[in-house]
Amino acid sequence: MALVKKGSRLITVNGTTYRWRLRGRPTYGQGVVQSPLTFAVEHADTPGTTLVITTDQPNPSNWLEIQGSTVLPTQVADSIRTALTNGWSPMSPGPPFLLDQSVGFVPSH
Repeated sequence: MALVKKGSRLITVNGTTYRWRLRGRPTYGQGVVQSPLTFAVEHADTPGTTLVITTDQPNPSNWLEIQGSTVLPTQVADSIRTALTNGWSPMSPGPPFLLDQSVGFVPSH
């Protein structure tokens, strides 16, 4: 399943261009800070398996006004490199490749 192009950004890692995107609005779990921010990445030219990264930060648009940080391109690039090292094949079809980087996330009570 390809990412929606509207609102997505391009990033080049190791000479390959990828498209990444955050959701427009937080999910309910993200809104109440029960689950962390996630974002998705795919190969820009030949979308195959989507990479879904779970961060260790709350969604900055959460409803409880708990401080969250912006996803920076360096974080996206590092996550892509980690996923590639762990077996993500961005041009191959298949289910989403999940990269969980949520160690340290503390849900609200």
